[in-house]
Amino acid sequence: MPNARNAALIAWMKTNGWTALEVATALNTVITEVTQRTSTRGELSEVTIRKWRSGETTWPQSKARMALEQISGRSAADLGFLPPDRRKSRATPEDPVRRRTLLALASTASAAALAGSSPSVGASDVLRLRQQLDTVNALDDQRGGHDRVEKAALTGAQEAVSLQARAATQRTRQRLFALAADFTATAAWSCVDAQERARARTHLDRALYLAGLAQDPALTLRVWNSVSMLAHQQGDHAKALAAGQAAKATPVTRRDPLYASLAHARTAIAHAHLGERRQALRALDLAAASLDRAEPDRPRPSWIAFYGAAELHALTAIVRDRLGDTAYAESASFQALAVLPDSFRRNRALATVRLSLAQLHQGDVDQATATTARVFDEMRGAPLPGRMRSLLERVSLVSWSVDRMRLSD
Repeated sequence: MPNARNAALIAWMKTNGWTALEVATALNTVITEVTQRTSTRGELSEVTIRKWRSGETTWPQSKARMALEQISGRSAADLGFLPPDRRKSRATPEDPVRRRTLLALASTASAAALAGSSPSVGASDVLRLRQQLDTVNALDDQRGGHDRVEKAALTGAQEAVSLQARAATQRTRQRLFALAADFTATAAWSCVDAQERARARTHLDRALYLAGLAQDPALTLRVWNSVSMLAHQQGDHAKALAAGQAAKATPVTRRDPLYASLAHARTAIAHAHLGERRQALRALDLAAASLDRAEPDRPRPSWIAFYGAAELHALTAIVRDRLGDTAYAESASFQALAVLPDSFRRNRALATVRLSLAQLHQGDVDQATATTARVFDEMRGAPLPGRMRSLLERVSLVSWSVDRMRLSD
């Protein structure tokens, strides 16, 4: 008759987010500290823990039990293990003095042992990485797409993924996956802004995977938002619309109107590029209505800090200019610049370029030239991201075209 599964051990591991490999690693650390032996002979393995879970092993060896009691805070019996019948066992009874000695040694070693195992990774590590992420996002706001931002973000993502393997609980593990997704999405966004499209695509795929592991719909929306922008850069506006609609479908848009507003604005841009005027204006109206319902002081991750009335004005300028409503686009750009904080230097520079384009599309070359000069003032001391350089090239092309039309008149 097969042995019954060890339900108590399984429940404890599930509650605390331990994997079989993590338990084995933690136990080996405690045993090494206690015995002061560095030999790997007799090390516990993932297979060992699985045998414990399956019930194949009903009573682990003494050192393993001591270590397990230390990392769990429970007795072996409480964890579902059953001692053998001593009347049938030929094993020499365990020396009680030796048992007490091992327990005493394990008590002094457990803190050091756990420093290299799962419980050492908790809220303080999550907070530290979150602060690091905020710093990277602030750097992006100032400089825009840049390899320094990408590298810093990928370093943070790698650390978060590494730490989750030693997380104390499943909740901590999910938070670390969320941070890894957030860092990776920041790296992806930096590449989108720099127009490094191949790297952006790779990072976005990874970020979407990590956001799924984190079960974080806000991060999923963030990734789809960037996918939509990348698709526009690649000229695939139908894909950009599909990504915007995927963003709208994330559950976070039903819980927080701010996210819904961003998703509506993103689909408005896609509709405008596809020449779908009615749908584009409808999406802008929904974006504005959602933003009106949003609570501005509600706690949110740092990546969404860019979005608000100013950004919606800036996105409205893009939609209106694309639809041929150039005077409306110019007005929207002025509104964006009136409320955009100075800390969002890159966004202010982009809104200024859009203002210049709207003025050029109305034939006002002199005013557009003066407006374009302000872009370099905004970005003084920082390199221009690829996306901004492309827009400036478009300004030059439109300016040249307008000048030619003037000469032909």
